[in-house]
Amino acid sequence: MEKPSINPYIPIMIGVVSVALSAVFVKLATADAGVIAFYRMFFSVLLLLPVFLYKYRWEIKLLSKRDWINTTFAGVFLAFHFIFWFESLNYTSVASSTVLVTLQPIFAFAGTYFFFKEKVGLKTILSAAIAIVGSFIISWGDFKVSGTALFGDMLALIGCALITAYLLFGQVVRRHLSLITYTFIVYSISTVTLFFYVIIRGESFGPHPSMDWFWFVLLALIPNLLGHSLFNWSLKWVSTNVISIAILFEPVGASILAYYIFHETLSMTQITGGLIVIMGILLFVIDGKTVRRIFFLKKT
Repeated sequence: MEKPSINPYIPIMIGVVSVALSAVFVKLATADAGVIAFYRMFFSVLLLLPVFLYKYRWEIKLLSKRDWINTTFAGVFLAFHFIFWFESLNYTSVASSTVLVTLQPIFAFAGTYFFFKEKVGLKTILSAAIAIVGSFIISWGDFKVSGTALFGDMLALIGCALITAYLLFGQVVRRHLSLITYTFIVYSISTVTLFFYVIIRGESFGPHPSMDWFWFVLLALIPNLLGHSLFNWSLKWVSTNVISIAILFEPVGASILAYYIFHETLSMTQITGGLIVIMGILLFVIDGKTVRRIFFLKKT
């Protein structure tokens, strides 16, 4: 196998920090959740457009009618994932919101079980149970703090379910499309969905404070394009499970940033519940082979 120019774990670490910044940028923006989500996707599409037109536009012909249906659903679910998750940050802490969104692998296992009839092992059930217990601890702690914090937790969980639906609908289409083409199409559909959502809700496309525009562009550049691109580049040399495990550190990074920027402190229930959630998901994504490979540059 071709030797990477740099150790893949360096881009992975940069990717984790990049996606961890997402919640911080959203919280710093003053616009409504739907507007923030719209501009995040809109600027991402604009940045991808030249590359797509120059090199990948011919791949549009590869999409069947069924592909378009699946891609449309994927784009719509992605749009509403951002709406619910961004809205959750108005009610609950960065720590609680990002931890609950990391439950995505557990939602994915449930989706593949019900829709694709995949077999479920004892380890999967145990890991899901552990992660769910952790989420209940977080939610119970936030409920004791305030009802609005619990409401934010529920929005984050809905956002987590929606990102899972986005992945499930898109996985078949992604197999025969390049990353750029698939991302461009899904982001475009998501942008159109968010455009109509903002209009129906009566939210304002502008004017916004100059710093809001700065956060909108950074959301497109750093979490969307830089973070996920680095993860996808690293997949040439490391296992998908390594990426899944690395992403679990997103709540850690986001919580540290929120502590210094917003002075958000962590309660004992958030720490306990967050650690239990991460433990459950680790059990879900890791196996013996991964443990042996995790420090080696070997793709599985």
